Amino acid sequence: MDYQEKIKTFADMVKDSKKTVALTGAGISTESGIPDYRSPGTGLWEQFDPIEAASLSALRKDPAKFYTINLDRWTAYGDVQPNATHLALARLEKLGYLLGTITQNIDSLLRKAGAERVWEVHGHLRTCRCIECGSGYDFSILREQVVSGNNPPVCEKCKGVLRPDVVLFGDHMSEDFFQACQILSGCQLLIVAGSSLSVHPVASLPEFARHVVIINKTETPWDDKADIVINDSSGKVFSDLMDQLGEK
Repeated sequence: MDYQEKIKTFADMVKDSKKTVALTGAGISTESGIPDYRSPGTGLWEQFDPIEAASLSALRKDPAKFYTINLDRWTAYGDVQPNATHLALARLEKLGYLLGTITQNIDSLLRKAGAERVWEVHGHLRTCRCIECGSGYDFSILREQVVSGNNPPVCEKCKGVLRPDVVLFGDHMSEDFFQACQILSGCQLLIVAGSSLSVHPVASLPEFARHVVIINKTETPWDDKADIVINDSSGKVFSDLMDQLGEK
């Protein structure tokens, strides 16, 4: 199929499906200016060893270094705005085409776009908590401490180190992940957008769906099993999908 045929077939699948869920990765946020993790030449994990930079063991071993490496890129997400993909997914949810979106992203852009049913399987940067007593705080408390020179940031109650509510390497998966597995029961169509499907256990989620459409600039391990694969910009694809559905 050429591109236009794929878009038409994709739209027909969306219209015909009784239960459609989206699964998104870092690739949908690159058009908002957030670099992804694995793109050749630009991926964050080409600059840092993820186990050294963004793991639970790195946080416990040297929390000040952990925040020196990670905080700047995390705080950069604060002013970033949703792009065409985020807006289309939120719109598809409101129109009833989409049950909701499972996302690997921690940037909250789907929520900013107006999506209400979002399962953030790798957590988010809206809150943080103490690694000792578990007390929770707004993420701004953590950020302000580090920026003001109090690195590592500590809990007001017990002086334990604060950690972001994201899933670090070495962490258990979030409650949202297990909810996402349940949500996918009976899924007729899974739309995978901007994910390399190389990070487990999330990479196994397409197994729960009857039909799979993949939108990603590079190849994924699921390409041979997907109904449609479109190697193009997710913003372009979703804009064209909305046009095909007659929804702006």
